[in-house]
Amino acid sequence: MKGTAIAGIVLIVLGLGGFALGGFSFTTKEKVLDLGPIEATADKKHDVAIPQIAAVIAFAAGIALVIAGTRKA
Repeated sequence: MKGTAIAGIVLIVLGLGGFALGGFSFTTKEKVLDLGPIEATADKKHDVAIPQIAAVIAFAAGIALVIAGTRKA
């Protein structure tokens, strides 16, 4: 299998994942108080949305790369 076909499969999986999940979130620790030896931290949640158009473009580009990668020259 050619490299372009493999890249196409990866893009297809990412496009489908974008449709299925719609986004992801992650948590970071943030220092809220620092008084010498005393520290207080808080967990802050960040949400990242994946635009539907990005998932469509990734999926379509993946299909195009798979087709291009499987053709014989």
